This record gives sequence, C-alpha cells and structure tokens, in this order.
Amino acid sequence: MEWLTQPWPWYVAGPLIGLTVPLLLLIGNRRFGISSSLRHLCAALGSRQPFFQYNWRAESWNLAFVLGIVAGGFVAGALWANPNPVSLNPQTALALAQVGVSADSGFLPQELFSWQAVLSLPGALFLLLGGFLIGFGARWAAGCTSGHSITGLAALQLPSLLATLGFFVGGLISAHLLLPWLLSWR
Repeated sequence: MEWLTQPWPWYVAGPLIGLTVPLLLLIGNRRFGISSSLRHLCAALGSRQPFFQYNWRAESWNLAFVLGIVAGGFVAGALWANPNPVSLNPQTALALAQVGVSADSGFLPQELFSWQAVLSLPGALFLLLGGFLIGFGARWAAGCTSGHSITGLAALQLPSLLATLGFFVGGLISAHLLLPWLLSWR
C-alpha cells in the first residue's frame, strides 16, 4: 500500500500512460481521448440536436473509461491520500509565494481551490474563462490534450504535434501571465 500513496516517478507513470494507447488499439481498436466523452454523454441522455444523433453505444466504453478516471481520482485523493506535504522545488515555492499562493496547502492550494476563492470575481472569471478556452480549444483542435499529445504523437500526426505545441504555449502563457494577473485582483 505504501507505493500506492506515494507520487510515482515520471519514468514509471509516463510509460504506463504511453502503454495505454497500444493496449486500447490492440484490445478493442479504440483511440485514447477524453474530450469526446461529453458528446457521448449528451447523446446517451437523449439530446435532440443533430450533432448528438449517432450510435453512442458503440462508444460507451469511453464513458466507462471516464467513470474509471473519476473513481480512481476519488480513491487516490480521498482514500489513499499522501499525508506528506507536497515536495516542491524551492524556486517554484518562491514563485508561488510571490503571487500569493502558499506551497504548504497540498496539491490544491486553498488560495485557488476553495469556495471562497471560487466564489470571488477572479475565481469565477478563472473558471469561466478556463472552461470556455478548454472547450473551445478542444473543439477547434479536433481533440484534447490526451488525444493529441498521447495518441496523435504516437501515430506521428503533424496536426497533433502542432496542437501539442499549442497546449504547451497556452500553458506557459497561463502560468506565467494569466494566473499572476488573475491573482493580483485578490
């Protein structure tokens, strides 16, 4: 049990994630991706929009996969949570402190992930803008980070390489410009 509650090193977790792609292809001829699961859920719930009129049952494995991700996240976060403080690089802890985020509050800093933070104007803008950009970006890029950066790169697809570069650039802009700007509103 001890090894389940500790963070896994990149050289273990990375290959396990990477092996998901060929495993899905070999077992069921399925492509790894998450963003399409919302479409499958809407179709399963009986939406009358033409976009949702298709045989969603053929993709029901994707809904089970997402349910497994949620259940696994709950088990890892609530039942097998690591009681030790998060180990951060001192430069990262200093950079977080400069924008008013404590490095001592775990994986989810209270300054960003509490009801008080979420219900504030910057928190609400952060959620709305982030949710819109993620949804718009996944639709515009014809896939999400997992679909492009794991499956698409494994298939040597140029659009997936470009999308992955866009994800990284967007992440850098968000972490170094957008997040400090939003936190300065507090």
